[in-house]
Amino acid sequence: MSGGRRIRNAEWIAAAAAAGDFPPPREPEVALLGRSNVGKSSLLNRLAGRRSLARTSGTPGKTRLLHWYRLERGDAVLALVDLPGYGFAKVSRVERQSWRRLVEAYLSGRSALRVAVLLQDLRREWSEDEALLLEWLTQRGVPVLVALTKCDKEKPMRRAERERALREAIGLPASRVIATSATKGTGIDALWKAIDAEL
Repeated sequence: MSGGRRIRNAEWIAAAAAAGDFPPPREPEVALLGRSNVGKSSLLNRLAGRRSLARTSGTPGKTRLLHWYRLERGDAVLALVDLPGYGFAKVSRVERQSWRRLVEAYLSGRSALRVAVLLQDLRREWSEDEALLLEWLTQRGVPVLVALTKCDKEKPMRRAERERALREAIGLPASRVIATSATKGTGIDALWKAIDAEL
């Protein structure tokens, strides 16, 4: 599923541990960010129509670099950028601070960045971390979509309750908060449609 456009090719193209290592900005970029273990790699794989383009892990904080993936989708080309997770990753405070500097350098100064997709686990509360990140991005003029992940983990009634509660807490227009499941493909077309509107 890719919002009506077939993924013709998807490939990893670069990784960066420092701002000086970022690849030249060529294609429009879509950043995926969120708490450690929220499902960024799984969602990226589903968006790309590939099972193992990005490595997934049950260990929080596994993604420690920025990773760029180039997608040829229909007649368009874009890059998905997987950012290191934040929150309860099992690493030192010094390392977390270096990640933060790296992520902020990308988000605040990347000319190719068109939209940030902030991932939020449907089963967890919208926390101060997410609220501050959304505010930080908004202040810098970065358009934000919120993908509610792991929807398949809740029963329909509970899922509907959680969606309502999170939409209210997030405070964005309904069209910018999209319930998704990387496992079942729920919401992927809707997310692509929202991304396309920013590209």
